[in-house]
Amino acid sequence: MLHINVNILNAGVFGGSWRFPGTDPLGSFTIEHYTSIARRAEAAKLDAVFLADGPSLDPSIRYRTANNLEPTTVLARIAAQTERIGLIGTLSSTYNDPVELARRLGDLDHVSGGRFGWNVVTTAGPVAARNFGRPGEPEHALRYRRAAVVTEQVVAAWAARTGLASPQGRPVVVQAGGSSDGRRLASRVGEVIFSADQDLDHARAFRAEIRAGAARYGRRPEQIVVLPGLSTVVGGTEAEARARRALLDDLLPDAYARGRLAGQLGISLDGLNDDEPIPAELLVDPDEAGGSQTFYRVVKDIIDREHPTLGQLLKRLSGGGGHRIVAGTPEQIADDMERWYRAGAADGFNVMPDVLPSGFDDFAGQVVPELRRRGLFRTDYDGPTLRDHLGLGLHPEVTRA
Repeated sequence: MLHINVNILNAGVFGGSWRFPGTDPLGSFTIEHYTSIARRAEAAKLDAVFLADGPSLDPSIRYRTANNLEPTTVLARIAAQTERIGLIGTLSSTYNDPVELARRLGDLDHVSGGRFGWNVVTTAGPVAARNFGRPGEPEHALRYRRAAVVTEQVVAAWAARTGLASPQGRPVVVQAGGSSDGRRLASRVGEVIFSADQDLDHARAFRAEIRAGAARYGRRPEQIVVLPGLSTVVGGTEAEARARRALLDDLLPDAYARGRLAGQLGISLDGLNDDEPIPAELLVDPDEAGGSQTFYRVVKDIIDREHPTLGQLLKRLSGGGGHRIVAGTPEQIADDMERWYRAGAADGFNVMPDVLPSGFDDFAGQVVPELRRRGLFRTDYDGPTLRDHLGLGLHPEVTRA
């Protein structure tokens, strides 16, 4: 069956979600925002809640409320208020110490009863580097080499624990990164792969590549779960969904959208009008880009395929960064999810509702029942741990290169 996480991302994945009517713009600064969504996600029998994070003080907070609560702190509170749902937190391999990470995450896995997963990320961007007193971000390949070493050290430390054991053996290793370096890391250490894809055929090829790569490292390909990000806009009718999406586009702060896109592409958009396309000569090959090559590739593919103007591209992304957006009725969204699942492009989805909490309430209350009617999603949990939910075995090994 499908695996589904909910990504509790601020007030929602859309850049203007915090301005949506009826939404508390400061809700994501309160712990109840996260615990209430997690309780509803558990009632819907989702695999896990997912928290993104970056170890930086981002100046874009001028235009959008941003992540401000550290993931393991939030997940510890969620663990105390839930019983079964998985808990996935994003923590940087670039700026954290592996010994400290192993203890913090291993302890959380123990106290939660075996429900924790670590989303390993290599933190990109000059803002995070400055936050740690560094003049610039580490080079892309270096970040991924460090990620592989840090992950192996953390896993080895978990294996060496003689006390505070977890019912699932050790936390689940989640990995996000679609660059060449990221795909190698995913094949080497990842158990759940959080991906970004706009195209079904590309997503199917990505999933096949990760599984084949895992086999080359002596791992079992069927033990890899690939979950593309999916932004959902639910409406009672098609027209209602389109109107909700249009309102969210209108609420998107232009300065935020431009700044985010410029950061993703590593270029300046100053002086470029909304009715002009982004000059092709400014865009390098994705493997040569700095920052996040995953989202650079996604955005460049849209530019190459659709040739949008800057204004059209900003609305296409809606400040969400590059994950696929599906707007429609519950049946239409379920159709889309089923199509990707049956085509072998996804084992499930990391769902990123347009607005929180209302967009998640719509997804859990309308889309999930539709998926159940089709026999695509569980009606109850099979066991108490995150590995049980994901169908992963105990003590999977990380093979050294």
